[in-house]
Amino acid sequence: MGFHTFDSDRADALEDAATRYRYCSREELHALVGPHSDMVLADIGSGTGFYTDDLAPHVGRAYAVDVQSTMHDCYREKGVPESVELLEADATDLPLADDELDAVVSTMTFHEFAAPESMAEVARVLRPGGHLVTVDWARNGAGEAGPPRDETYALGDAVSLQTDAGFAVERATTRPETFVCVARL
Repeated sequence: MGFHTFDSDRADALEDAATRYRYCSREELHALVGPHSDMVLADIGSGTGFYTDDLAPHVGRAYAVDVQSTMHDCYREKGVPESVELLEADATDLPLADDELDAVVSTMTFHEFAAPESMAEVARVLRPGGHLVTVDWARNGAGEAGPPRDETYALGDAVSLQTDAGFAVERATTRPETFVCVARL
């Protein structure tokens, strides 16, 4: 994969609720993650914190993880909730302790970091029984939105990356533009 990152000059587009919720609504994200007041989670590829903000009020601690400091700058300008800590990090080297997280979320960013090394790192920071929730652009999607399809994954490839890292996939669904995968350690 190309492992490009979203153009930070277009960060305002990440706050367009009508467009973002078309592909993953707040309600769907809550149903997939099951946030609760004791949960510690990380949003990998958090960008401006659009989806992090949907989960933050319902968890004990959320880490907004992004490789681009400019995305965190945008998030700071918007206002970061007290329960959120910003982490500038690559998904292959998360500054978190072993077994620290209950959940990891990736919304429309899996294609930017997916590799055996990053899946192993996600497995390292998740507690036994923790889950990985992925909603991303599907390789076989219609291509009306998102990155070029040659920079995305087919659901089967995403599932393979996760199972190879020790995850048990509980749900794997392809939709017109995206896929959903929920996996547990």
